[in-house]
Amino acid sequence: MDNNSTPQHWDIFCAVVDNYGDIGVTWRLAKQLAAEYQLEINLWVDDLHSFSHILPSLNPTLAIQSFNGVTIKQWHQPLVLEYRCGAVLIEAFACELPDTVIDTITACHRSSQQRPPVWLNLEYLSAEDWVEGCHGLPSLQHSGLKKYFYFPGFTAKTGGLICERSLFTQRDEWQADPQNKLDLFNQLGLSGIAAQDTVVSIFSYETPCLNALCKLWQTSAQKIHALIPLGRSLNSLSQLLPALANARAGQQFELGNLTLHILPMTDQTGFDRLLWSCDINIVRGEDSFLRAQWAAKPFIWHIYAQEDDYHLIKLRAFLQLYCHNLPPEIAKGYTALNLAFNQDDTTTLIEQWQTLNLANRPMMRHAKQWPIDALNDTDLASRLVQFVKNS
Repeated sequence: MDNNSTPQHWDIFCAVVDNYGDIGVTWRLAKQLAAEYQLEINLWVDDLHSFSHILPSLNPTLAIQSFNGVTIKQWHQPLVLEYRCGAVLIEAFACELPDTVIDTITACHRSSQQRPPVWLNLEYLSAEDWVEGCHGLPSLQHSGLKKYFYFPGFTAKTGGLICERSLFTQRDEWQADPQNKLDLFNQLGLSGIAAQDTVVSIFSYETPCLNALCKLWQTSAQKIHALIPLGRSLNSLSQLLPALANARAGQQFELGNLTLHILPMTDQTGFDRLLWSCDINIVRGEDSFLRAQWAAKPFIWHIYAQEDDYHLIKLRAFLQLYCHNLPPEIAKGYTALNLAFNQDDTTTLIEQWQTLNLANRPMMRHAKQWPIDALNDTDLASRLVQFVKNS
């Protein structure tokens, strides 16, 4: 039987925003649902070109293709491929579903022959207090159908966090042998990195803070390697080194005791291993932000800027939660560091970087314990499957 005609299949719609963030989350979720729950997943994506950067084997010109047990379908406006009602319909991050999809599920709702799918809006991750009260609430649509708002989060009363069952075991095995990271750096074409050197991965938006940090790192007492992919992070360093404007993956540039390495794009497994292998990770968005937490390493979160600085409210909510078990002086410094990075406050950033030392023992112990506490024994996919059963 075709996977489109079985009532057991799920459909996930994702409109790609900011290149990798939304598709990063939905791709991880789709893979996990297929692998761990044997669900037949259709992932509808409107921008296969951007998707191919994190799934290099994807062919952006093919309308239908399968990877990791997930069927990936090109989402055109209007929809060209046929949509059929499955067990679950997920619209990721309030993307607007095609009219034909709404018409089809409305027809299923009115039919006595077929049940409509459980309709969910997968929201963005937030640590704000109000998330608990809104998670799982239904909204009655014009068609008479209910759409449920599903909020990922850090507490037991939210939708949980994306985390594969074996992820922490794989991470611990990787980090137990220093040779793994050196082999990875070699595979990525990064030369000259010794086991004792400090390695920082950078995947941020544009900010003068990167320029300020790199100037500081040039005069470091020990060697520092900054690993930066082509793209938005690199744009911030053109004043520091004009040659970066024409940089290619695999190149490296030495500036005093700092070496800048230009990273090639990698798939999600490779990105996880990169985060596991670095001493400090500077990340952006949602998917990379969560994977940096699972890496059990200190990190800085460059949150996506919103109107009226609402992103700073979200950042403070997370920092309050994350710093809860840290010694007060370290919690204060770590909070100030992240706020400075997100407010382009280079003076405070440098002061806190020099004072805090992200690699100190309390920070390292906290980074290791935090993933265990944050997961709350149940990941997002598990809670999502249970939510659908209860619905």
